[in-house]
Amino acid sequence: MVAALLVLGAASYARAADAPAAAQPEKPAPLPLHQIEGSGGIFSTLSAYVVNPPRSGEPAGRPAVGFAYVHLGNGRALEAFTLTETPWKQLELGYASDGLDLGDLPQDIERDTTVRLRERSVRLSVFSARLQLVSENDSVPALTLGAHYKTNAGINRIDDDLGGVLRASGIAKDNGVDYTLYASKLLKSLPAPVLLNAGIRVTKGAHVGLLGFTDKYKYVFEGNAVVFVTGQLALAAEYRQKPNEYRPIGRLLRSEADWWTLDAAYVVNSHFTVAAGYGHFGDVLNHAANGVWGITNKFEF
Repeated sequence: MVAALLVLGAASYARAADAPAAAQPEKPAPLPLHQIEGSGGIFSTLSAYVVNPPRSGEPAGRPAVGFAYVHLGNGRALEAFTLTETPWKQLELGYASDGLDLGDLPQDIERDTTVRLRERSVRLSVFSARLQLVSENDSVPALTLGAHYKTNAGINRIDDDLGGVLRASGIAKDNGVDYTLYASKLLKSLPAPVLLNAGIRVTKGAHVGLLGFTDKYKYVFEGNAVVFVTGQLALAAEYRQKPNEYRPIGRLLRSEADWWTLDAAYVVNSHFTVAAGYGHFGDVLNHAANGVWGITNKFEF
């Protein structure tokens, strides 16, 4: 949700990519952002652009770090610590540590079932590698293929406490691999530059893996659009389809819904970006998470 930063620097990134190798351009704007799973994008969706690629004359890119926080209501919150490194121009390596506080779900479970959960949160670790297969030019969008290994610390203990209820609902594992294919195109002929990002994700993740993984892959669509209002301010909107492959458990674990967010991002300087956003996530655990807010930032070395 916190997602807009992604593209403010898309225009400068594209220009830098086309510059002669002998030139030493200034560092482009620090975009795209880190999305919550530790890859270049906005809040929950991606871009085909990679983060902080090598500058002209440098053998490798420099690292970037980020943090995101989303207030989900009813005692629930999502925070993400992210890190990327781009060893060369087309390859981005990413890591994210995402924590989800369960809010009042443990109390609701204890009241309805007398079961006491040992965990009050779960943590999802994500290790990603993305390769830009095609570089953007005037007629062709950038195209990037990614693989994202995810492992969930806590969900198995919760399921053990519940006597296997999650496994019975279809959440079978605590780890899985997502595969993504994204295209990005910067439209320069409009009154303001617009960056379009669209992709396909193949996933088994329940709530992106924060609730574990089912045993069946599903193809889902996701994408975003970013408008560069000025050289430092951008507005964005994103949509992420969710697989919804598990069976709900009464009011304690409701059906998964698609996500969408509206965001604004500001490039503070050539290293630092901040963003804020409004999100609509449908039901998350035992409550709806609509009209929620979040913030994010990223620093590039």
